[in-house]
This record gives sequence, structure tokens and C-alpha cells, in this order.
Amino acid sequence: MTNQDDVKEFLSSRRAKITPDQAGLPAYGGNRRVKGLRREEVAMLAGMSVDYYNRLERGNLRGVSDAVLGSVARALHLDEAETSHLFDLARAASASPTKRRRSSPLGVRPSVQRMLDAMTEAPAWVRNARHDFLAANRLGFALYSEIFTDPVRPANNARFVFLNERSKAFFPDWERAADDIVAMLRSEAGVNPYDRDLSDLIGELSTRSETFRTRWAAHNVRFHRTGVKRLHHPQVGDLELSYEAMELSSDPGLTFLAYTAEPNTPSADGLRLLASWAATLDAVEAPTTDPAIPHNN
Repeated sequence: MTNQDDVKEFLSSRRAKITPDQAGLPAYGGNRRVKGLRREEVAMLAGMSVDYYNRLERGNLRGVSDAVLGSVARALHLDEAETSHLFDLARAASASPTKRRRSSPLGVRPSVQRMLDAMTEAPAWVRNARHDFLAANRLGFALYSEIFTDPVRPANNARFVFLNERSKAFFPDWERAADDIVAMLRSEAGVNPYDRDLSDLIGELSTRSETFRTRWAAHNVRFHRTGVKRLHHPQVGDLELSYEAMELSSDPGLTFLAYTAEPNTPSADGLRLLASWAATLDAVEAPTTDPAIPHNN
């Protein structure tokens, strides 16, 4: 899809989610032909002419000021992630069409790997914008061992969720996991529209997974900074882990994730069991572009 198509569908989908009552407007009876707000209502709430808002919703954000974008975000009740996405789409609309297409990083610096290895009690790993599994500590590889059942390298969390049936056992909240993955990829596509590898992954998933296509068409976006993740590991059972996701400021496009369990809980016991299981396996050192999991002899 073009940037213009993305803008058009994003704005129209957000407008459809806001009712007149939520916007503080009279509903004018029950005979409305549109779902959500009308364009003229959004224009009024944003303090602009209907013609100008129509131009925006037709997908033309080139040269639009931050003040106008902010007014539209407030009128549509966009959350932080949605507002950021709108600004990203506007930046992409104004970018040079000859801007070079970028590729996602496929490795980590040695100091990042040393930091991972120094964390011995918490699973930790690094991914790029397209959710390739680039590096991890021993517990991180052990925790996500199921992802490596797919022989394609680099292992990819999005491909695992949508193309591998084992993901539905691994993620007890599979629907939520699928929603999160798509929303994060949609956000990344707004930030890095010239990332060739990201575009290729989205194309592959759209072609091979109707479930992905349906979610992608919803244009939902979401930040993934902190929260709780529920996993069912085939070796240690159910785990409920808190996670923190941090962008590596010196490595644009890379995210560092670490998981911990509440003390004195079954999940804390599960992490200790996971560490014992990982200790019985051989650690295989592999290139950062093709990480390998510990495996049985």
C-alpha cells in the first residue's frame, strides 16, 4: 500500500471508532448512515474547514503542520501510539521519494551480547523492527526455544505466531499476542516505511495468513514497552512474566527485552526450572545473523 492509502484508511478507521456521544456531539437521532463521526464533525472538532479535512482523509499529509496533526489527533481521541503513528505517516508523506530503502539490522554489537550474557537470572533477548530474534542470553534462548522449530533463519516471532501452529500452545493468550504483533509491525511500518525487510515480511504474512491480513487491515497500532506476558513452555509449563522493552539508542531499530517473575510464585519456580533445563543443554555459539538455541545432545 502507498503512504496515501495508509493515511486514508488509518484516519477513516479512527473516525469510525468515535461516536458522537464520545465526542460530546448530539447524535441527531438514530438515522446516521456512517459508523462513528462524519467528516464534517471531525473538521468542526479539529477547527478546520471540511474541505481541508477531506484533503487529509484522502491521504494527503504532505506539508501538514504539527499543530494541525495535533488538532486531528485530539478530535479523533487518538491515544499516544496512534498520535505518534499519525505524525510518522506525515513525515513519510513529506519524505523524498528517492529516499534509499533501508534494511533491518541483523546483528548486535559484542558489548550488547556481553550485557545479555551477564544477565544470568532473567531471560533477555534482542529483536529488530521486524521481530527477528537476533541475540539472547542462555535463558532467553531457552524461554523462546519453540520459535526455533521453524528452520527459517533468522527466527522471527511474527512468522512463528501466524505461520506455526505451535504458537497457539506457546501463547495461551494467542489472540492478544497476534493483535500485539500486528499493531507493533504497523507502528514500525509508519516509522520506517523504507525498510525493505519489514515490507517483505508484511507481504509474506499477508499472502500466507488470512488472520494476519484481517488484523493488518484494522490499522491498529500499539506501543510495547512494559507489561505481563503469559507463556506455556513445553518443558516447564505455565509462566506469567513481567517484561520491559527498551530501545537501544545506539542501535536504531533494535529493542532489548527482559523478563522477570514475581518472587515466591509458581512462575519464579518455573524460571529456576528453566535455568536447570538450559544448563543441561550444550550452548552452541552461532553468528548473530543466525542465532541457535541450546539443544540436547
